[in-house]
Amino acid sequence: MLMSAESSCLLVVDVQDRLLHHVHGWQKLLTNVIWLVRIAGRMGVPVLATEQYPKGLGHTHSELAKEFRSGGAVEKVHFSCVAAQCLPGLLGADRPQVIICGMEAHVCVQQTALELKWQGKEVFVVADSIGSRDPADKALALERMRSHGIEIVSREMTVFEWLRRADTPLFKEISVEFLR
Repeated sequence: MLMSAESSCLLVVDVQDRLLHHVHGWQKLLTNVIWLVRIAGRMGVPVLATEQYPKGLGHTHSELAKEFRSGGAVEKVHFSCVAAQCLPGLLGADRPQVIICGMEAHVCVQQTALELKWQGKEVFVVADSIGSRDPADKALALERMRSHGIEIVSREMTVFEWLRRADTPLFKEISVEFLR
């Protein structure tokens, strides 16, 4: 199955200030997530965002938060976005494909991905746009999610599948601005 801009939403999980700087390779993670969110916005792919216990972990990183067009992130205390029931009612949450980025890979990302898969969603986790404090935890999470039928993709795989073809004005625009 290929990802489709018309059938998917982008779920940004818990990219929050107080934890972000402890995540391995956090600068690259933040850059990659912002890149995905900007392209999703350009292509009309709904972006859903969550925050895990913001009272303790702070809110979404300000550079990322300003990219959200939907008005911000939904707060939760469950690790899984599904268990927290924070997705129903959000624009795009009813789409059959969910593309996930964010943190931490072995906690909130993994639990959300597994539960979405068990609900019958087509789930894609963007490997270069997720992170954990310990790289070994990220690697184990990717291995476990893959073993449960979750598709592991890169940010460029996501965008090229959303675009589908190279002979459109949108491809040219995105190529010039984002694919240098």
